[in-house]
Amino acid sequence: QVQLVESGGGLVQPGGSLRLSCAASGTFFTFNRMGWGRQAPGKQRELVATFTSDGNTAYAESVKGRFTISRDNAKNTVYLQLNSLKPEDTAVYYCNAIELVGSTSYNYWGQGTQVTVSS
Repeated sequence: QVQLVESGGGLVQPGGSLRLSCAASGTFFTFNRMGWGRQAPGKQRELVATFTSDGNTAYAESVKGRFTISRDNAKNTVYLQLNSLKPEDTAVYYCNAIELVGSTSYNYWGQGTQVTVSS
């Protein structure tokens, strides 16, 4: 019922910036948590930025001070601003949302958008 569509990825040089967007569509009530994860080839998927259940934000240590998560509830859209990009940031970035309906939780992932940082 819920679809998450990411956009904004691309090829940038080290030190560059990108802004990723995640638009949610379909049938849902509200998302209890939303965030971004990434997965590089041969690596495990990791969460890099999330809105926690209490409304605060949390970041992976590797991206603190460089990435910023934000949202526009009216547009059902979440953003991830990536600054001071490093080659090790190269990965497919996925939008993640968790919906709680009654006592049942639903975990959604988008299709991903490629971010490549290279000189």
